[in-house]
Formats: sequence, C-alpha cells, structure tokens
Amino acid sequence: MIFVPLPFVVTILLTLLFLSVAKGVDERPRNYPFLALIALAATQSMLVGLRFGYGVEWVGVLSPLLASVMAPMVLFGALHLVGPRPLLDVKTLAPHGLPLALVLVSLIVWPVALDAIIIGTFIVYAVLILRLLWSGADALRLAALDGAGAAYRALLFAAFALAFSAAVDTAITIDIALAGARHLAQLVSVGNVATLLLLSIAAAAASRGRTPVDTDNKPLSPDQPDTEATDDPEVLATVENLMKQTHLYRDVDLNLDRLARRAVIPSRQISGAINRMTGKNVSQYVNDFRIAEACDHLQSSTRPVTEIMFEVGFQTKSNFNREFRRVTGKTPLEWRKSKKLCGTN
Repeated sequence: MIFVPLPFVVTILLTLLFLSVAKGVDERPRNYPFLALIALAATQSMLVGLRFGYGVEWVGVLSPLLASVMAPMVLFGALHLVGPRPLLDVKTLAPHGLPLALVLVSLIVWPVALDAIIIGTFIVYAVLILRLLWSGADALRLAALDGAGAAYRALLFAAFALAFSAAVDTAITIDIALAGARHLAQLVSVGNVATLLLLSIAAAAASRGRTPVDTDNKPLSPDQPDTEATDDPEVLATVENLMKQTHLYRDVDLNLDRLARRAVIPSRQISGAINRMTGKNVSQYVNDFRIAEACDHLQSSTRPVTEIMFEVGFQTKSNFNREFRRVTGKTPLEWRKSKKLCGTN
C-alpha cells in the first residue's frame, strides 16, 4: 500500500485553497502577498512530507528558507488592507530580507543558531502584525467595510498562528536537546503542518477583505492625527448627513478611505469621531444604516431576505445575519415575524 503522509494531504488542501483564492469571485485586485503565503505553505508542507515521510533529507535545507519568507508575507498582506505603503522600494523592503539573510548565513556558518532565528522571526512578525492592528478593525482602511471585521479577526488569527509556530519550534528544539529528537517527526509533521494550515486559512479569509478597484477621482484626504474631540460632533454630523442623503452605505465596496474622500475629512478623524461619539468602529456604524433600511424593507414588503441584503450593501449572508443580530437581537426572519405578529394585535 502506498503511504501518503499527512503533510501531503495538507499540501493538496492548500493547493485547492490557493486556486480558490486566486480565482476569486470578481475583478478586484488580488492580495498577492496572501496568495504567495498560501503557495509557500503548500510547498513547505510538501517538503515536510518528503523529509519525514520518505526520508528525503536534503529538503531540510529549503524548509527554513521558506519559513523566513512566510512571516513577512503575512505582514505584507495585512499592509495591503491597511493603506498605501511604499512596499516596493529597496529601503522599505530591505529590513524584511534580514530573516532570509540570517537563515542563509546560519546554514553555512552557524547551523546551531537556525532554530533561534526562525523562532525569533515568527515572534517579531506576530508582534508587528498585532501592533499594526492595534486600533481595531478601523486599521484596515482599504478593506471593504462589509468584510473588515472578518479580515481583522483573520489577521489576529494569523498572528496567533505565527506565535503558535514559534512555540512548536521551541518544543522541537527542546526535544532535540533533551530527548535526542525522539519526537521530532511527530512534532514537525503535526505541529508545523497545523501551523501552515492555520496560516493559510487565515490568509484566505483575510483576502476576502481585499481592496476594491477605486474609481473615485477625488484626491485622497491626508491621513492626519486625530483633532480635538470638540470637532467630533461636526465630523459625525457630516458623515451622518452623507449616509442619509446619498445612501452611501449601499456601496458594497465602501471602505474608510473612500468614505474619507466623500466626506472630505481625513480617515483617522472620521474613525476617531465615530469611536468616541458612538462607541462603535466605522464598520459597525455603517452597518447600522444598512440594517435600519433592511428593517424597513422587511416590515413593509414580502421581498426575499437575500434580495434586501444585497440592496442595502451587504455581500455575504453570514455577515448580514451577524450584524442584524447585533443590532436587533434577532435574525432577519425572526424580526420580520415579530413585526407581523405585532401588527395583528
């Protein structure tokens, strides 16, 4: 019987995931760092299978090289949703090449330091991602607001996966030092492959919040620091009038930067005012308008819930149901039924 190691099964799953994310569902730009991350994870899983399933030892040299590149890819994917950053110039990219350079030097000169370099790399990038997301879902300025919350949670999950991988690598190091690598195959096959799967799923989920093609010709408002809170009522009134008069919330591709352009107010000032005045993030604030209109349609018509969902600006049923329950405490069907019962009394 042919032996098919678990890493090979995961490789097949990751390949299918890569094809699904690469295909997409529309013409929006792809999040190429996340695509590269999934491809690297599939390759890494295959290398683990070759080494520990069939004894192909030379592939062990490639694994740390790929690992040193994967962590920066998570950060680059997050930056793709946070806002325009100069990622293509040498000065900006050079520091992120340091892990790869250190791994190469370690492989040639000081192999004993290899595990410490990989562990340190994953921990550093986990911290960088968490720091990037410190302000919450509003940090993802270029993510469509309908998917910003899900993308934010996926990136937090990715940071956790990097930290988990560092813990697995630490366990492997301890096993080699104290137990003579007795559990090496199991730790690598299960622990690292689980990390690759977690990272890829997180990347796939976060990529759904990718930035749309921007057809707005107005210049982007500068991202300035928050002004005094005394300006918050005026800022919030401007945004609220924009929502009510133009029904901007119906735009399925609406994101924080696009909202800032339409309001002619810096994005950070908008998010700060909404946070302080309402206690909500921008995504929740916009979704409140969507849910309010959805409730009007549900009560005044017999149209299908899905049709109403798309009309008010939601793209996925899961997000619509989650936000509807957050606002009303009920599902759309439960809410509609309760209003009909009230009307008969």
